[in-house]
Amino acid sequence: MAKTSPAEFMREVRREVAKVTWPTRKETLVSTAMVFLMVALASIFFLLADQIIAFAIRLILGIGG
Repeated sequence: MAKTSPAEFMREVRREVAKVTWPTRKETLVSTAMVFLMVALASIFFLLADQIIAFAIRLILGIGG
């Protein structure tokens, strides 16, 4: 493996970072909103699934009044 000086390494890092296509502010906000929406939907889904499974187990085992 070839050894690279720290200065050369930093130049290579700068070259690679220049190639990155950064998202616009709007794209970032839309993506963030979609993440929060999907988290909320997944939370509701798993809450309902948990409640249904708990109800079924209580019904089968005859516990919980």
